[in-house]
Amino acid sequence: MLATIMVALLGWGAGALVNYFSDVLPYKRAIVRPFCHNCDTAQSMQNYLLWPRRCDHCGRRRAWRTWFVEVIFIGATIWLWQSTPPNLNFTLGYLLLIYFGIVVVIDLEHRLIMHPVSIFGAALGLGVGTWLHGFTATFLGGAAGFGIMFGLYMLGSLFARGISRLRGETLDEDALGFGDVNLTGILGLILGWPGITMGLVFAILLGGLVSGIYMLAMLLTRRFKAFTAIPYGPFLVAGAMLLIYFRASILELLGP
Repeated sequence: MLATIMVALLGWGAGALVNYFSDVLPYKRAIVRPFCHNCDTAQSMQNYLLWPRRCDHCGRRRAWRTWFVEVIFIGATIWLWQSTPPNLNFTLGYLLLIYFGIVVVIDLEHRLIMHPVSIFGAALGLGVGTWLHGFTATFLGGAAGFGIMFGLYMLGSLFARGISRLRGETLDEDALGFGDVNLTGILGLILGWPGITMGLVFAILLGGLVSGIYMLAMLLTRRFKAFTAIPYGPFLVAGAMLLIYFRASILELLGP
């Protein structure tokens, strides 16, 4: 029981870190004291982390995402402790959970994969990948992931520009951002070669499924808009996580 409580506290700490970086980095581009997004007033750590989680100046409460992320990470950390995959250890799995959480939350809220996050991810991916696969497979995986997504990025940009010219409209954003290219390179380091290829297949399948459901919902509610950009980072991360945390189950499912 005591061990489970300690692991749950680790999970809460992971969720708090994800929330902090997601709250601070997109706005300040630096590691600073937590602040209110409504009035920009600095918050005490007790208020920010524990209670009342409401701005002392304007009274605005923190977003529901704060609680959701913490609950998810408590559950995920307990699961990781009890069911650590044989190809991984708890520490590496825990660090990757935190990194993936930061990427996903920031990309969902801001459609942005930040360069500092990518730089840290490259260092983490190189270390984790070398530990799991050796340097050669890690390097090849990173190069393949970056190269494949860069090719898709260029094709997507050409397609979007062609469509915008035909329609006589200004291109607001590319189908894929360059942050997705960097992220795929990082995931390639983590998954190694040829693991990154399967990670991309899972990401494409998940992205297609969710995008299809989203477009159907928009059509039914008559809010559909052609060429609406959807953050792709979460699908890339989800594809990688399937292979990192559920590799044995997937191999068993795909086995003879």
